[in-house]
Amino acid sequence: MPTVSILIPVFNEENTIVSTLERVSGAVTPGWKKQMIVVDDGSTDGTWSELSGWKKRCTVVRSPKNGGKGTALSLGFAKAVGDLILIQDADLEYSPDDYPVLLKPFDDPRVQVVYGSRFLGSHLSTMFIYALGNKFVTLITNILFNTNISDMETGYKVFRKNVLTDVMPITAHRFDFEPEFTAKALRAGYQIYEVPISYFGRKFSEGKKLTWRDGIAALGTLLRLRWWRPESLTKESA
Repeated sequence: MPTVSILIPVFNEENTIVSTLERVSGAVTPGWKKQMIVVDDGSTDGTWSELSGWKKRCTVVRSPKNGGKGTALSLGFAKAVGDLILIQDADLEYSPDDYPVLLKPFDDPRVQVVYGSRFLGSHLSTMFIYALGNKFVTLITNILFNTNISDMETGYKVFRKNVLTDVMPITAHRFDFEPEFTAKALRAGYQIYEVPISYFGRKFSEGKKLTWRDGIAALGTLLRLRWWRPESLTKESA
């Protein structure tokens, strides 16, 4: 049976990390074994203590200092052994109940990258400015890369491990991982398959970390990578 490596970057989520791991551990992944990888991105609260009881049930990595989501994921990629890699945020805005929906498209060997779109399914309302910014950077993505996705910034990104060969190294430190991965995957020729997911967005008062500055960074990343050439293509044309 093939394996899906579920990567969970976490920073200062002592109140949600155990619930997240319990949900992920109990989630149904039809036809797939699970490898759980948690990367504690230099948490300064009780997150690391909460993870102590999970070290025998999943791979736990600790960064000595906070580097951001992109940095944490790069550490996690190095530990992944699965045929697929699934990114799971630690705050349960994204429900592990959606794993069967996210994994089903990979029954088709042509599918390489799947995004869970928050704008195709049912979800709780979120902050207007946040939703507007999300749709704007997605629109810019579609214009720059001639694609037609609905949710570039989604945290639910699933892809075959071989895709890493064409997108690494990841230079993003924070949430600019989302546009960097998307831009590099599209430039490398991968098509993005979207499926509807549920979404339970948090407010900033509840611990949401994404800010308007990350939106500006996303636009800069998209513009910079529009003319990026994968290393394999660069070598072929040399």
